[in-house]
Amino acid sequence: MSDILQREFIYLWYYFNIQFNQIAKYWAFGIFLGSVISVFGKDRIHRLFVSIQNKRLGIFGVVPASLFGITSPLCMYGTIPIAASFSEKGMRDDWLAAFMMSSILLSPQLLIYSAALGRTAFVIRFVSCLTCGILAGLCVRLFFRNRNFFNFSEFAEPANRDTDPNILLRLLKNIWRNIKATGGYFLIGIALSAMFQHYVPSDSFAALFGSQRGFGVLMAATIGVPLYVCGGGTIPLLVEWLHSGMSMGSAAAFMVTGPATKITNLGAVKIVLGARQFSIYLLFTILFAITTGVIIDCFL
Repeated sequence: MSDILQREFIYLWYYFNIQFNQIAKYWAFGIFLGSVISVFGKDRIHRLFVSIQNKRLGIFGVVPASLFGITSPLCMYGTIPIAASFSEKGMRDDWLAAFMMSSILLSPQLLIYSAALGRTAFVIRFVSCLTCGILAGLCVRLFFRNRNFFNFSEFAEPANRDTDPNILLRLLKNIWRNIKATGGYFLIGIALSAMFQHYVPSDSFAALFGSQRGFGVLMAATIGVPLYVCGGGTIPLLVEWLHSGMSMGSAAAFMVTGPATKITNLGAVKIVLGARQFSIYLLFTILFAITTGVIIDCFL
C-alpha cells in the first residue's frame, strides 16, 4: 500500500510541478502589475472616470465606463464604495452599472493571469467582460431610466491603505497583500488541476464540455456558481480543462458566471441592489454567460 501511495504522490507532484512552471510567471506578473496600478494609478483612473461625466457622451458613456471597471484593481468590497462616491458626484446609474459589472468580472491582475490560457481565451475573456459591462449599462438605461437602480447608503469610501511615505515600501506592502489574498487559492487550483489531470479521463471530459457544446455551455455556466472562489485559483483548472477538450464557449461561460456569482461578490452586490434588482442581476449574468458561450462555439 505504501508503494502505491508513494507512486501516486510522485505522479501528482509531477503534474503539479508542470502546471506551476507553466502558470506561476503569469500569476507573479499579474500580482506585480496589479500592485503597481493600485499604488500609482488607481486614483488617477478613478479621477479620469469622474471627469467623463462632464463630457456629453450620452449612451456611449457605458463603453469607457466598462473599460474603467476592467482597469480598476479593487475587489468588489473596494469597488462599491468607490462607485458610491461616484454616485454622490452625480455619476449616472447606467455608467455605474457598466463600471461595476466589468469590475466584478475582470481586473488587471486577472487579465494577466488569463494569458496562461492562450491568446484566443485571453481575447475572449477581455471582450466578453467588456461587452457584459456595456450591456449591463444599456439595460439599466433602458429599464431604469427614471428610477434609481443602486442604493449606496450602506457603503462609505474605505481608507486608502497605500499611504506609506516610502514609495518602494508602499509597493512592497501592496504586493504582499495581493500574495496573501491569492497565493493560497492559486496553489490549491494547481493541486486540483494536477489531481484532475491524473484521475479524470480527458475523453469523458471532452464529451461533456466539448462535443455536446450547447449542453456543455449550460453545465459550465452552472458549475461556475459554486466552484469559483478566486480568479487566480481557477486559471490552472481552466488550462487543464481546455487542454482536455472543453470548448471555448464553455470556458467563456464559466469565466462570466464564476466571478459574477462568487460568494463575496454576491454579498456586496446584494447590499446595494436589494432583492428585486439582485434577482435581475443574477438572471442577466446567467443569460449573458450562456448566450456568449453558445455564440462563441458557433464560430470557433
